[in-house]
Amino acid sequence: MIKVGEYNDLIVEKFVDFGLYLLADGDSILLPKKYVPENIEVGDSIKVFIYTDSEDRLIATTLNPIAVVGDFAPLVVKDVNNYGAFMEWGLEKDLFVPFKEQSKRMQPGKKYVVKVLLDPRTNRVIGSTKLSFFFKKNEIELKTGEEVDLLIYDQTDLGYQAIINDKYSGMLYYNEVFKKVEVGSYLTGYVKNIRPDNKIDLTINKVGKDSVDDAREQVLEALKKNNNFLPLNDDSDPEQIKKQLQMSKKTFKKAIGGLYKEKLIEFDDNGIRLK
Repeated sequence: MIKVGEYNDLIVEKFVDFGLYLLADGDSILLPKKYVPENIEVGDSIKVFIYTDSEDRLIATTLNPIAVVGDFAPLVVKDVNNYGAFMEWGLEKDLFVPFKEQSKRMQPGKKYVVKVLLDPRTNRVIGSTKLSFFFKKNEIELKTGEEVDLLIYDQTDLGYQAIINDKYSGMLYYNEVFKKVEVGSYLTGYVKNIRPDNKIDLTINKVGKDSVDDAREQVLEALKKNNNFLPLNDDSDPEQIKKQLQMSKKTFKKAIGGLYKEKLIEFDDNGIRLK
């Protein structure tokens, strides 16, 4: 069965002046001439992406869209008209996001994370930014400290909302972020806490002892790169620590405390020094 908005392996049926036709469930789908690979023959199998053209006819392409049906993806708005927004996704025909599928009105030139869908009424591939409908909310198959893949999809007063493993939504608070993050950023993160209401708190630093161990190695590496000295200590401003080491002051203090106990560093009035 043909899967619209996805890749399909189809058989070449016949050549025509403007391309070739592919066998598809007893019907034929056009692959335009500009996408026909060299040395292909009738009877060969070819992998193509299937979508609909401007007249809602099924059409094939060998181009690779940024996302297929079922994917979440950060895309840029190319244009907006009276019906919705059109997003660049790697094909000649832009991905349409109707107003009814927009969580807030989209603006040209801005990046949004969308869910790519197949509209059952029109059989068209469309996008949606009403992402909350697509997250699992009841059975959370995650545990505290687990490493996860994150895609940032919104920014709030508290922090960044992220898609977790393409299944769940979680919050990455500002005080857990020590590098540039924006809508559309892909990150490796960790589950910090799962609340009784199944809301998920995230961090981009390892949790517990693993976090301190990572910070310890990070401080040692920074010392070695800076002639065995860092102008940081217990009294340093948190923003200064964040700027130089991309970690919180609390984590930094735990790391240097452990290094001092191991007699690997020493303190002076201006900072810490590698022994």
